[in-house]
Amino acid sequence: MKIIKNKSIVEDDWSVLRLNAQQLPENTQVPEGRVIVPLQVWLKQRQALLERAEIGVWFASDERPELLKGDIERFSVIAIDFPKFSDGRGYSIAYNLRVRLGYTKELRAIGDVLRDQLFYMQRVGFDAFEPRSDRNIEDALKGLTDFSEVYQKSVDQPLPLFRRVERSIT
Repeated sequence: MKIIKNKSIVEDDWSVLRLNAQQLPENTQVPEGRVIVPLQVWLKQRQALLERAEIGVWFASDERPELLKGDIERFSVIAIDFPKFSDGRGYSIAYNLRVRLGYTKELRAIGDVLRDQLFYMQRVGFDAFEPRSDRNIEDALKGLTDFSEVYQKSVDQPLPLFRRVERSIT
């Protein structure tokens, strides 16, 4: 599978574990290899999963990043699920992971991820994107450069435009 990572299309060797309605987080079998598990699986199986080096975690849009506060640096990848295009709660989760909790490693958007969102997702700290499988990944990559300048400050630009522009007084 291919994803967008650091503004390039790359092969991805991580798999995302999704639970069905019958599975419980505490007794779900986590497959071997590089797996991104739901936050609830991590919280219920933490002791067993601590022994594995290649574990990532993903947040549902209604979960709080503070739940990982003591463990955040152990993950080389954290993903945030966008269950539908119109659900923007993942932007806040990403921002809080980067700014308030200081997460510096890969932050990935998964789920209903479309080209129109990528520019704004990178502004709040995402550096990896798993676009929907029914969309063209090359076209999605272009979404990262839809705009050449931003007005507001964010994770990717700590100063607002009025602070970056030099003005002459006449």
